[in-house]
Amino acid sequence: MPGLVAAEGAALAVLAGLDGSPVWRVVRVLVAVAVTALGVWLTRRAGPTWRGTTALVAGIVGTVTGAGVAGGHLGKTGLDAAAVAAAIVLVTGIVLLVWGATTLIRAIPGWWRLLAVPAAIALLWFVLFPLAMAGIAANRAPAPLGSATPATYGLAYQNVGVRTTDGVRLSGWYIPPRNGAALVVLPGSGSNRSAVLGQAAVLARHGYGVLLADPRGQGLSGGHAMDFGWWGDQDIAAAVSFLGRQPGVQAGKIAVLGESMGGEQALAAAGADPRIRAVVAEGATGQQLADRGWLPQGIDGVLQRGMEWVQYTAAGLLSGAPRPMSIPDSLRAAAPRPALIIAAAAKPDEPIAARWFQAHSPATVHVWVVPHAGHTQGLATAPQQWETHVISFLNATLTPRAMTAG
Repeated sequence: MPGLVAAEGAALAVLAGLDGSPVWRVVRVLVAVAVTALGVWLTRRAGPTWRGTTALVAGIVGTVTGAGVAGGHLGKTGLDAAAVAAAIVLVTGIVLLVWGATTLIRAIPGWWRLLAVPAAIALLWFVLFPLAMAGIAANRAPAPLGSATPATYGLAYQNVGVRTTDGVRLSGWYIPPRNGAALVVLPGSGSNRSAVLGQAAVLARHGYGVLLADPRGQGLSGGHAMDFGWWGDQDIAAAVSFLGRQPGVQAGKIAVLGESMGGEQALAAAGADPRIRAVVAEGATGQQLADRGWLPQGIDGVLQRGMEWVQYTAAGLLSGAPRPMSIPDSLRAAAPRPALIIAAAAKPDEPIAARWFQAHSPATVHVWVVPHAGHTQGLATAPQQWETHVISFLNATLTPRAMTAG
């Protein structure tokens, strides 16, 4: 086991040295080396209980870190240095976790060993799973931009850059308006502007200007991704400021349309930014525990909330992202500015969440459930109905005298 601890520690040191300022990298590598040395000594010299405890802790750290980083990189960048190091950390972590748990169970006398089963279930549900999900959310690699552009849809556009207040440069495409109104269009988690080109094309056909911006850490944008969307306030504020400076965009005619995480970001940002006159959010179910009041109230709901509390708390600590306003609070604060929430009928949680959000500001929140649609598949499933619902809502809010284009 000392060899496994050393291998895991070496891979962790590699991960620690891949990102951040030079000084911060050195500090993290030195800490990883020091902790690894202590772990090797304990697994070599200490008694069974201390050896098992050390291996169990190292296994938890390795499993969570490896799953988080590898899960965030393998699907996007393949076997880069971070993914390879994370895979080593994950494999050694799993072995150490099993060996440590087995060693500790053997050290427990008599019937007390029966407690190992509920303890293992609690460890999996409240520690390993939520921390791994938090690690994935805080370590998502950039999604490649792809070859499609607005020109693919016959639209003239500009390549633009937007600077946030905390210094991150966001990359995007800008399509000028013909009706004086414009929208920020946001993709879901792990995605970039390419994923919402279809929605942008619908808006542009009706004269709306569109800014398709890569979220931070995705596409060509700088910064680090956070897959629960907690950087949304800063990113959306910068995008809205950009639109407000464009000569073809009239004051008071800016809205935000988002898919999945992008929709949740839009709903959360509206309450703090009065420049956002309307929001269209598709597939939004919440980006923090305060948004999840629609979960069941029984024991299953209690367990789900407990797991999510660990998940969201850890993601905030790992990413350093500021926790946004809750969606219910934001909807109340944004009133009388309206929001349209689009939910997928084939995803039962989405209509439930949408109605729960609506209940916090029933006069301003409108819900449309798309029959037979999957997550964020409203436009693909019912293109004409999606266009009618969204454009009618935006026309009534941003251009009340506008006629819907054919």
